[in-house]
Amino acid sequence: MPESNEDPPDIEDALLRRGTRTAAPSAIRSGRDVMSVEVALTVFRQMLRTRALEERSIKMSKSGEAYFWIGGPGEEAFNVCLGLQINKGRGPAHDYLHLHYRSAGVMLAMGMPMIEHTRQLAMRWTDRHSRGRNFVGHYSIPEWNVVPVTSVIEVQFAMAPGTALVQKRHGLKNPHESEGISVVVGGEAGTAEGDFETCLNWSTRPGMELPVLMLVTNNRYGISTDLDTVHTHRPIADRAVPYGVRHETIDGTDPIAAWHGIDRAMRYCRRERKPFLLEAMVSRLHGHSSSSGAQRNWNEVDPLNAFEQKLIDAGAIDINGVRAMKDEAKAEADEAVVATMKEDEPTREDVYAFTYAASEVDAVYPKDFTGLPGAK
Repeated sequence: MPESNEDPPDIEDALLRRGTRTAAPSAIRSGRDVMSVEVALTVFRQMLRTRALEERSIKMSKSGEAYFWIGGPGEEAFNVCLGLQINKGRGPAHDYLHLHYRSAGVMLAMGMPMIEHTRQLAMRWTDRHSRGRNFVGHYSIPEWNVVPVTSVIEVQFAMAPGTALVQKRHGLKNPHESEGISVVVGGEAGTAEGDFETCLNWSTRPGMELPVLMLVTNNRYGISTDLDTVHTHRPIADRAVPYGVRHETIDGTDPIAAWHGIDRAMRYCRRERKPFLLEAMVSRLHGHSSSSGAQRNWNEVDPLNAFEQKLIDAGAIDINGVRAMKDEAKAEADEAVVATMKEDEPTREDVYAFTYAASEVDAVYPKDFTGLPGAK
């Protein structure tokens, strides 16, 4: 065929024209589920912020600005929808969060500044979660009931019934403050741990059922082990069946399906004061962590790209609007890293700070007391 002298079509202009409608829609649909445009755009913006932070975090680990990265690219839809629906606050009247280390989207949606993530990633003394001691994503925020995240797989499932028991007792004494639930999040590989069964067991004792929302983000891999090599072809959520726990499996890459799945599960736990197991099928776009290279996997569903196209097709946003949101998110992540790298690292003298609290034992063993928390 003879070569054409015409310029190739501008793909972005074509998409822009395609995404333009005479009247903006009031809602976005996915199957039978509906989400208002206002909520959809809020979710989309938080997903963009989460992805920008994760991608900048990966660059930090590869450039030497950080030592290790682990996170959840591919889980933004589910995590953001969870964070936006949390009853945030301190004490048993509010939700307790027992998270794992792929929950950046939850925390950003709840209002955590990006710099609180990058400080921990760079192991700075200013890291409010662990004072530079822990891996990234190991959050701890008492005023939001965010229980300290641990690297030990699935132990959070053994702890969740404890906070739920306090919440149930608190609700019985204070009926007007009886909707707090304990939310616990883990991966599908961790459901093989005894801690997961402990949660199912202790939250379903007859007459003592507990308001625990068990969330399993299933990306089909346990570090480097394919789920199909260790698990039969059935939903992880089926593990709730022997305990009589209500359960559901949803598409965690679809923000609309994720929003409504979380909403249904939360409303059940709040109203019935009983447990619920929700399994969300998600993607793993950059491997397990920087230890596996964090290379992009182009064969999995990207929830961000899919939702972006859905919003454009519906006329809820155009290419210029998307570009502005992406630029804003990237600039925010870059600024957080620049500010972080100017802050102090912990010193040798800081090892015992925020480790030991004063107690009556200090009077008996004064030589073992290293000072009040935070003392240098």
